[in-house]
Amino acid sequence: MWTEAKIQELVEKQRRFFRTGETLDPGWRLEQLRRLKSAVLANEKDIEAALAEDLGRSAAEAYFCDVGAVVLEINEALRGLRRWARPETHFSGFHCFPSVVTKVYKLPYGVSLIISPFNFPFLLSLGVLAAAIAGGNTAVIKASSKSAACTEVLKRLITETFPEEYVALVDGGHEVADLCLAQRFDKIFYTGSPRVGVRVMEAAAKHLTPVTLELGGENGNWAIVRKDADLRDAARKIVFFKLLNSGQICININQVAVAEEAAEDFLAAVRAELTRQIGDDPIHNPEYPCLITEAAWERCAAEVEAYRDRIVVGGAGERETRKYAPTVIYPVDADEPIVRHELFAPILPIVPFKDAEIDRLLETIADREHGLALYVFTKDKRWAKKVMSTQQYGGGCVNEVCLHLMVKGVPFGGVGHSGMGAYHGEWGFREFTHPSTVLYGKTRFNLSLREHPYTGKTGERKMKLLRIFER
Repeated sequence: MWTEAKIQELVEKQRRFFRTGETLDPGWRLEQLRRLKSAVLANEKDIEAALAEDLGRSAAEAYFCDVGAVVLEINEALRGLRRWARPETHFSGFHCFPSVVTKVYKLPYGVSLIISPFNFPFLLSLGVLAAAIAGGNTAVIKASSKSAACTEVLKRLITETFPEEYVALVDGGHEVADLCLAQRFDKIFYTGSPRVGVRVMEAAAKHLTPVTLELGGENGNWAIVRKDADLRDAARKIVFFKLLNSGQICININQVAVAEEAAEDFLAAVRAELTRQIGDDPIHNPEYPCLITEAAWERCAAEVEAYRDRIVVGGAGERETRKYAPTVIYPVDADEPIVRHELFAPILPIVPFKDAEIDRLLETIADREHGLALYVFTKDKRWAKKVMSTQQYGGGCVNEVCLHLMVKGVPFGGVGHSGMGAYHGEWGFREFTHPSTVLYGKTRFNLSLREHPYTGKTGERKMKLLRIFER
């Protein structure tokens, strides 16, 4: 049972360990990353079993989304850490003569707090932990109480791999998260909803603690299917993504805007893909995941019930197993309630629009809170590049879904209500380090340009030299 005193003691213990300087050595950090990787692989079966218990995940989905994804993240850090951590050397400029050498050191923040969600309980805790370790920090992980089986495996994995003064896991509900946030951490990394993200920032502000927020986006993520798109390919990828984790993904598609000229053909393709990928009875398909809690199932059911007259696919669920069939609702107006908030469920509203009025749709999307992802399907590459380079969103794909999350060497993060900061690979290392600039001064041949007097002949000569050097 975690109390305020116990959490405070844990944070202080980690701060004392951090101040020993042991985490500063890149070689030591690499060894910790190797230990983390070995622990994940050694516990692979337990991880799969826990994901099946909490979320109804199949072994393949568990590996693709959590186990394999964490290993990818650790491997990238193992390959790049020494290069990332190397101090940068810069020429200070003639205006600093004779002190011409400046270094930029990448220093860890110190004691970090990682608050992870239920939907990808290993990727979004251990993947973030890899970045914290690479940066040279200690870490307290607050795992979700909703995914209880996964949290139990995580707790054992962390306890057996690291001493608690270096990495520790804290379990419990929201009240325990609040106890953690009341402590003074040096860095906070939160993944979850915008509503809770506000509370995290408020708590962090009391200590002026830097925060990274990975949020789902208040209005959800859009996919746009133009009339010239390959409709079968678009339907295939969108259906796959909506089935994945039963729609409980922060970068998942919340609603699809489809050119009305192609809407009926797209719907037919969606029906065909649902049958091909998950069968005619998804609720009883053992590969189809469930919703995380009965409350989540009830929210999903209530959302669907409000649009019962417009359901074209699905619309049924089984409370006992917490499974709800993939449900397509058509037509839905862009201003209706169901497309004004994040669904986090296997519900897919279809919003028709006139293809010639695509700019009006883009204005509607831009006027709302920025999504974590944006997906467009079209053969018009020039239009797609224009949209993806001018809209505001976290990240996305053209004629694809979700895979931008798994590309090595690129950042992942949101903007506005979908988050702040970015991580993965070197970007995660940057998120958990502070670049400290240090100029190395000289004690001989110092110029007096910066010193008084600034008037008379001497001042005039100084101004001439300053105009030459400071340009």
